[in-house]
Amino acid sequence: MANKSILVVGGGISGLTAALEAAEAGCEVYIVEKNPYLGGRVTQINQYFPKLCPPNCGLEINFQRIRNNPRINFFTMAEVENISGQEGDFSVTVKLNPRYVNENCTGCGKCVDACPAEIDNPFNYGMNKIKAIHLPHDFAFPMRYVINADACKEAGCAGKCAEVCEYKAIEPDMQPKTMNLNVGAIVWATGWEPYDANKLSYYGYGRYKDVITNVIMERMAAMDGPTSGKIVRPSGGKEINSIAFVQCAGSRDENHLKACSSVCCLATLKHATYVREQYPEAQIDIYYIDIRARGKNEDFFTRVQEAAGINLIKGKAGEIEADSDTGQLVVIAEDQDTQQVARKSYDLVVLATGMEPSTATAPIPTDMAYDEDGFVVPGAGTAGIVATGCVKNPLDVAAAVRDATAAALKAIQSTVRGQ
Repeated sequence: MANKSILVVGGGISGLTAALEAAEAGCEVYIVEKNPYLGGRVTQINQYFPKLCPPNCGLEINFQRIRNNPRINFFTMAEVENISGQEGDFSVTVKLNPRYVNENCTGCGKCVDACPAEIDNPFNYGMNKIKAIHLPHDFAFPMRYVINADACKEAGCAGKCAEVCEYKAIEPDMQPKTMNLNVGAIVWATGWEPYDANKLSYYGYGRYKDVITNVIMERMAAMDGPTSGKIVRPSGGKEINSIAFVQCAGSRDENHLKACSSVCCLATLKHATYVREQYPEAQIDIYYIDIRARGKNEDFFTRVQEAAGINLIKGKAGEIEADSDTGQLVVIAEDQDTQQVARKSYDLVVLATGMEPSTATAPIPTDMAYDEDGFVVPGAGTAGIVATGCVKNPLDVAAAVRDATAAALKAIQSTVRGQ
């Protein structure tokens, strides 16, 4: 008899889509997600392009589908440690890391008030502080608090949060657990990481506070972000009069990511709309090699360029310096149209860093093939394990959903072939 159960590793938009499609087709599905919430990086997006609408409405529909489907089982703060077996009959070992907060949590927040320890907020890329016990973000699913145990130990808080919890939801002694799953197919959808801008020393990231990355820009523009949606200079919180976007920061580069991440141009165009809305008179410059906007996205490019009043400078920025007199940032680049080396000053510089697949640093624990950037090569490696989303290719949200739907079908076919 066929094992029609499917393991989906990764609870971002690709993983959720694959899981829902498979479950609604009649398969038992298990979702394993390393974060304490589902939704992945889409939860950190302020607006989708090209419609420029927030993602939470779409995510909530998917979460409701999960709530209503008894075939879907999900585990947060979990990771796959080992895979053995073959198509149709995989044995998978999953580690469940302690959350220190159980299902009794009502989200009342009394524990937060009692907690003396603070940590850098990972959801906002460390741009603000939160308590060691916290809700991961405002729309977290599951809507349950989580504890950073290391911060608690360092602060010596001695379980103050547990003392005030009337629901006995806090378990300071919670331990890691291991469980074993037997499934017919596996969908690997662990997504991507922003390329590490610290490796781009010539751009001064980490050295100059007002050099930020595109993912930080996204959180800064969000109403639930570290500045309540206001785009300001991180160095002092001042409003901006000028901003530069540096495209292909570490991408299309033989010393970093060789691939084009395909979404960075469109994300920067979207960011320009954020700036123009808040600062109608601000100077907006984009340093680019090529603007890549395929299909319907070309209309988005034309519309944003005209509406936002963007100045496009064809030329890859070579270096960023700080002006000691004005405190501004100086972008040095060769303008290919004028054949001149330009030096222009800005209040804020945004680096469009690309997508690095999670498999570049955390490969699938079985026989699989990868390209030079760490993306999974489709069709190579262990049969019955289907890669989808941004571990296979850099994709925008809409493309990731389409790819994950196809992955669900392939996984279902694997459960049948393996009988």
